[in-house]
Amino acid sequence: MNLPDLRHKLRQAATPEQAAIARRFFKTGPGDYGEGDRFLGLKVPQLRADLPHTDELSEVDVLDLMRSEWHEERLLALLVLGRRFCRAKKDTATQQRIISLYLANTKWINNWDLVDSSAPHILGAWLLKRDRSVLDTLAASTSLWEQRIAVLATQAFIRAGDFADTLRLSALFLSHPHDLMHKACGWMLREVGKRDVKALQIFLDSTAAQMPRTMLRYALEKLPEKTRKDYLSMKPRPSAKRGHF
Repeated sequence: MNLPDLRHKLRQAATPEQAAIARRFFKTGPGDYGEGDRFLGLKVPQLRADLPHTDELSEVDVLDLMRSEWHEERLLALLVLGRRFCRAKKDTATQQRIISLYLANTKWINNWDLVDSSAPHILGAWLLKRDRSVLDTLAASTSLWEQRIAVLATQAFIRAGDFADTLRLSALFLSHPHDLMHKACGWMLREVGKRDVKALQIFLDSTAAQMPRTMLRYALEKLPEKTRKDYLSMKPRPSAKRGHF
């Protein structure tokens, strides 16, 4: 399927009702984190169902989607990159090209679902056995979304039993002003705890008193009730600017 036909198919499947739901869900109002984002009105399973139709799209086509004003087109482009990255397991040159495209276009990876559906499966998978200094570059960015990419990329490491970068970045973002980062870090900490509860508790022992309450609650979700209460009884930080996840 060529790009014009794909776009026509997307628009035929879109509904105004779903677009309105998405605008509310992704906080697109004035001053919100997704301010001004535009939605066609498609659900994620609909986009995933179209993935097999994207194999003939050129790199230029995929970048056109990725830089679209429409949220669902950007998400579809990221799903395409993830699919191509995974299928190029033994083709390092292709994977490296996808990583270069990904990092060069983070401006358009500008909401939490776009980050979460791509960072672990593309950047994290690439960095698993490579130098990870790019995570520090992303973490030092002024972009909330690049910072979230850094944290979510570590999910690939967690699945491989490697927790160091997750813990390091979570400590770095203890004073972050936005709870979308608190939720991202807390989620990854929870994933660490599911695999190594001792590693999580050692980290919490030294950080829980300074940890934003949202991050802490996310991190504690799988721990025993008494343990949760013990950590929650430590003095919390002031509330952050609220987001939605």
